[in-house]
Amino acid sequence: MTYKVLLIDDEPSALEGLLLWIDWRELGFEICGTCSNGQEGLRLIHELDPDLVITDVNMPLLNGLEMIGAWQQAGGRETKFVILSGYSEFEYAQTAIRYGINHYLLKPVFPEEATEELREIYRELEQEERGRRFKQMAASEETAAAIKGLLYEQPADPLFLAAMPADLCCWNVCLVQTAPQQYAEVRGKAAALIAGAAAMYLVDLEAGCCAIVSGSSTGGQENDAITGMAASLRQECPGQPVFIAAGTSVPALTGIMESYRTAKEALQHFFYRPASAGVLMYHEIKDTPFSRQYDHIRMADELIGFINTLDLSGFRSAVDSAAHSFQEKLVAPEAVKKFVIHLIYRIREMTHVTESGKRQELPDEFQLPEIYHYRLTLTGLMGYLLTSGETGIELLLQERSRKSPDIVRDINQYIQEHYRESLTIQKLAEIFYLHPVYLGQLLIKKNGMGFNELLHNLRIEEAEKLLHEHKLKLSEVAEHVGYANYGQFLKQFEKKMKMSPNEYRNTKT
Repeated sequence: MTYKVLLIDDEPSALEGLLLWIDWRELGFEICGTCSNGQEGLRLIHELDPDLVITDVNMPLLNGLEMIGAWQQAGGRETKFVILSGYSEFEYAQTAIRYGINHYLLKPVFPEEATEELREIYRELEQEERGRRFKQMAASEETAAAIKGLLYEQPADPLFLAAMPADLCCWNVCLVQTAPQQYAEVRGKAAALIAGAAAMYLVDLEAGCCAIVSGSSTGGQENDAITGMAASLRQECPGQPVFIAAGTSVPALTGIMESYRTAKEALQHFFYRPASAGVLMYHEIKDTPFSRQYDHIRMADELIGFINTLDLSGFRSAVDSAAHSFQEKLVAPEAVKKFVIHLIYRIREMTHVTESGKRQELPDEFQLPEIYHYRLTLTGLMGYLLTSGETGIELLLQERSRKSPDIVRDINQYIQEHYRESLTIQKLAEIFYLHPVYLGQLLIKKNGMGFNELLHNLRIEEAEKLLHEHKLKLSEVAEHVGYANYGQFLKQFEKKMKMSPNEYRNTKT
């Protein structure tokens, strides 16, 4: 099946690049239109009915997120959106997530990355199309659609409300979320569990998520029904990541959006809990709000620093420390995901260019489908970060191994020029972005001697020349060649020359 795509960007060169550099037909898409601002974009979405809209964020008249919000507020069809943004615009990710947008393309757009993302979107569209056909066969489609409208705060149809049972005084929303590739199976089992149950309706939401809306004539009964259904669903889906959360009860179906809001809030708390923790009720978490206070700049610099210096053990410890800090401060999941996505993109950029300057195909460890599409636990998310970092270090090691002769040449030259200074292997490692242990091993392998031996050899050779000239005192010679005190100089000179500096000088008179 071919899906229609609308491109929106106020930069003509960006639009031209997207049109020319990507083989849309081969990927299963066709361009149905282009425009340069959000206001015109709204009109074209209505006229062209695209399956996918790729839009820039910063545009005149109406920016990309405002356009999406207006379209969703107007109750248009469920169109898939992709956000185009730069590194400096990661703050938009949180707003995008609120609108149900899970796909981003970073500017400048590289054809390889865009192709990879579009293939994933095509698979989603295919899956969603199958889901739509499945819903069309369901007898309760009209009811589910009406309830879904209420969840999204759309005006209720009086005829629909009049057709609902009049004796129901308690309503609740239970959200069920899983991986997109497992959604059809989990949804089918959930539908089977509530089939025939009075006043329980299944509503499909965004990718990987559905809502079970239940009503009862007696307060408290709907919670018992949700708890029982959740327990049965877990038994039906052993080993699968299934997250189930219920909101607060409301007295009328017209207020169901409040139960939906609180159920979504409860669902987020699975980020710090195992998926097997059972159904999570809103009242269990309502007094434990998330925080957004954490030192993301220091944390990011520290983690990237370990990648730069190829310090695998340091990176692992830093990931563990970051996870502990997130858990301790209960940082909002959206903030943690944005942080991790940003870090993984930085690692990708560090390892994505070969020695010849060409971009290379990224390994599977750098793909982010689970981060984009469904609610991971903190453990799972930090696992992706750890795997990405480990892969990045491995790729950088391979690249630097190919470049090692040039690196050692540059390091040796630096030592030759600076051996008179207070030079240490740690300082050298910082200058050349290498881990000290790796740098030391590299010097031994290429020079046949370690850093300290090379440093002392250069200093003693220089000292020999100065002693020949008889112009400086022994303490001045020691200071001139880089030793902090005469004692250090004497020790190293006697070790290499088998005599003291004074004895050496006397032999040259």
